[in-house]
Amino acid sequence: MFHEYTRILVPVDGSQEAKLAYDKAIEVAKRNNATLVLAHVIDTRSLQTPAGFEGNFTEEIRSQAENLFGEYIEQAKESDFEAIETVIEYGSPKHIISKNLPVDHNIDLIMIGATGLNAVERLFIGSVSEFVIRNARCDVMVIRTDLENELPQ
Repeated sequence: MFHEYTRILVPVDGSQEAKLAYDKAIEVAKRNNATLVLAHVIDTRSLQTPAGFEGNFTEEIRSQAENLFGEYIEQAKESDFEAIETVIEYGSPKHIISKNLPVDHNIDLIMIGATGLNAVERLFIGSVSEFVIRNARCDVMVIRTDLENELPQ
């Protein structure tokens, strides 16, 4: 008997790798009659100043994430898929994606790009996808290729 996924988490950060994961997640969600949960985590550690958080900068990042969600939702509608929820969270992307979101949103599969936008964090602390693989309590699929299973150019 085949397992069917019902709620698929796709973390997005505007990177090409996240877009590859999103494209494949639409296809998996269609086959499984599942809901996609698009998530963007605003890394609060990078927004701190000696006086606290930069409010205007945080709002700009939130606005960019909402615009990105809008583009992804439009693409999904063009593919006759509409079961999408969006989530914006604040904190450590590694922990939010691997621990909080799966519990809070009843996620049974995380589809994540192999790398994302934060090269500095990857260099010093390891990649988000690596941490998610090691710590998530649900299945994790790391996406490296496009819909034709080709590496992106």
